[in-house]
Amino acid sequence: MGATLFCEDVDEAVAGVADGATVLIGGFGLAGMPFDLIDALIRQGATDLTVVSNNAGNGDHGLAALLAAGRVRKILCSFPRQSDSWVFDRLYRDGEIELEVVPQGNLAERMRAAGAGIGAFYCPTAVGTPIAEGKEAREIDGRTYLLEYPIKGDVALIGAHRSDGAGNLVYRKTARNFGPVMAAAADTTIVQVDEVIPVGAIDPEAVVTPGIYVDRVVATPTRRFAVEGAR
Repeated sequence: MGATLFCEDVDEAVAGVADGATVLIGGFGLAGMPFDLIDALIRQGATDLTVVSNNAGNGDHGLAALLAAGRVRKILCSFPRQSDSWVFDRLYRDGEIELEVVPQGNLAERMRAAGAGIGAFYCPTAVGTPIAEGKEAREIDGRTYLLEYPIKGDVALIGAHRSDGAGNLVYRKTARNFGPVMAAAADTTIVQVDEVIPVGAIDPEAVVTPGIYVDRVVATPTRRFAVEGAR
């Protein structure tokens, strides 16, 4: 992995995302969602995407806008339906998008496994539910577990609070959510931040995502936070 590239704008940051890519998109609902990178991806035009995110979009912005643009073939998420998920609801009911529901803890752990080089792991979550269908089961110490495989991304789009000049990241409160595991689980990690500060300005003990996992950074000082508490 080479040095982190600091991009002039979000359009440069998402250049080269290929059709058919698996894209990990950070955010817990709207908290920490990389809105500007998603808007740039819509302009960039990549299609037939598989998206991995906590939920299936809110309202008409961010991930929901990417879905509405017809760019997503399949989504893996934990919460596909909520009061403002009307874009996903319409697409799913019309048979225009595929869905794989992944329990939230499994979603995080499957991405963490990809970043850590773990081939698979056993987990008891979803035993006895439709999600278990087709999965290998094993009894360990009297309890049934399911075999789960890593989720790896071609690209991760995440939001962070600050990056230093080496690509080391810190996040802000709940806006951190899936950012660290997604950064480690993708071949190319693209990050929008509020500001870029000099190398050494972040206490090494405070670094959450080391720059070795970060490929491209773009500063977007007007980055939107729909949930004030995430700031």
